[in-house]
Amino acid sequence: MIRNVSTTPYNDQKPGTSGLRKKVPVFQQPNYAENFIQSVFDSLEGFAGKTLVVGGDGRFYNREVIQKVIAMAVANGFGRVVVGQGGILSTPAASNLIRKRKAFGGLILSASHNPGGPHEDFGIKYNAENGGPAPEKMTDAIYARSKIISAYKIADVGAVDLDRLGTSDVGGMKVEVVDPVADYAALMETLFDFDALRTLFKSGFRMRFDAMHAVTGPYAKEILERRLGAAGGTARNFVPLEDFGGHHPDPNLVHAKELYDEMMGPNAPDFGAASDGDGDRNLIIGRGIFITPSDSLAMLAANAHLAPGYKAGLKGIARSMPTSGAADRVAEKLGIGIYETPTGWKFFGNLLDAGMATICGEESAGTGSDHVREKDGLWAVLLWLNILAERGESAKEIVTKHWATYGQNYYSRHDYEEVETDKANALVDALRAKLASLPGTSVQGMKIASADDFAYNDPVDGSVSKNQGIRVLFEGGSRVVFRLSGTGTSGATLRVYIERYEADPSRHGHDTQAALADLILAADDIAGIRSHTGRDKPTVIT
Repeated sequence: MIRNVSTTPYNDQKPGTSGLRKKVPVFQQPNYAENFIQSVFDSLEGFAGKTLVVGGDGRFYNREVIQKVIAMAVANGFGRVVVGQGGILSTPAASNLIRKRKAFGGLILSASHNPGGPHEDFGIKYNAENGGPAPEKMTDAIYARSKIISAYKIADVGAVDLDRLGTSDVGGMKVEVVDPVADYAALMETLFDFDALRTLFKSGFRMRFDAMHAVTGPYAKEILERRLGAAGGTARNFVPLEDFGGHHPDPNLVHAKELYDEMMGPNAPDFGAASDGDGDRNLIIGRGIFITPSDSLAMLAANAHLAPGYKAGLKGIARSMPTSGAADRVAEKLGIGIYETPTGWKFFGNLLDAGMATICGEESAGTGSDHVREKDGLWAVLLWLNILAERGESAKEIVTKHWATYGQNYYSRHDYEEVETDKANALVDALRAKLASLPGTSVQGMKIASADDFAYNDPVDGSVSKNQGIRVLFEGGSRVVFRLSGTGTSGATLRVYIERYEADPSRHGHDTQAALADLILAADDIAGIRSHTGRDKPTVIT
């Protein structure tokens, strides 16, 4: 039986860069999840009888919301729901399934790298038929609908067994429970030389992969250990848990400190990596060296031709504006386009669909290619392994040679998390107000060449996205970028990006924070971080 349930709107359902993210108790409010799901369906057209892909990262409340999605998909007229076994689907695997099945779209239940548990974070985002996150015009429509919704449709179909593989009839709609790893692993085999990787591991190559009790555990166990022959125990923390084992599933040097310490210690493995809650971010560490996400993007692009899936070369490289300019010099040498976009993977989708870019990346540990329309943590790890296998060098040797060829971008991100929203907005408003007066002035002995609020003109569809981050550029190429992040659920996160380019090899490989010390001081002088927020240091430095 299909019911039309009366409801009243919530005023806080505006999707951010990666969908709607709130604390679990917020989602558990009466009709909260149902309102948003129905607002998504009401903002779409032409899905009757079509396929919807559904899955998530296994965090708390994942299974319950999947049952709601299935019941509402029946009531709204979808023909089939494809769901990962146990409700599990990494974000890149979901993107691949949408594309492979030619689905109408998909709902991904995740709050990415944010903590999970009964009082932690949950999220829902809609991905379109290309497998990528909904574009701004679609998320704007969803939000507009959520503000006036008066009813939602749901079918009384009972709970679906998410743990049993196979297809069943649910209220006249097909529900197909699939192995969450199989299609994704098959795709990886088309991109990378699995025979070369098996040979690499047979040679005694040692690796650590920390799945952080998040979604990539089953993927890493299957691909790295079973298919590629990596030693048992290579994949650690590989069982997805609803609360990620009480840890923060963010693959950075703070939350993956145990992996970092091992890679910097005696008898370290050859290579270390980690991925986040929903499997779209990555951490790359060689023996004795952490490789920043910005550098990783540049090095993957410079060496991608060594993997079978990219032997024909790259069509272009895209990076988010806050990401360092390291990839720009690779694109210049390769003679291909470089595209600077706002933060948020959805901005890469148009470039990928138009065949203008092949590899994309963000400084926030996300890299990917045109194989899906999401960033892909395990893809980045496998491409690094393919490069290591082909070059026969250590990660540290590859980094050192890359810097000698292209120069080093000293780069760091300082995050001030859970700043009171009013204070964070006041800081940004004050900074915007003085942008015009900054050029020509000096801070910490450095002269400011230009300052602006980044706006993006999409070269494919002509859309314009304004207020995407404040840039302060110094003479000589250094810069500081200020941006409020949309990925948290409490207060605001102020992100400050600091970058200095160094061409001289004799000045490479030094301590990053020391190399950026004057720029770090300048950032506070320019923005008044301490005076506005009351913070005397960042929450996290990456």
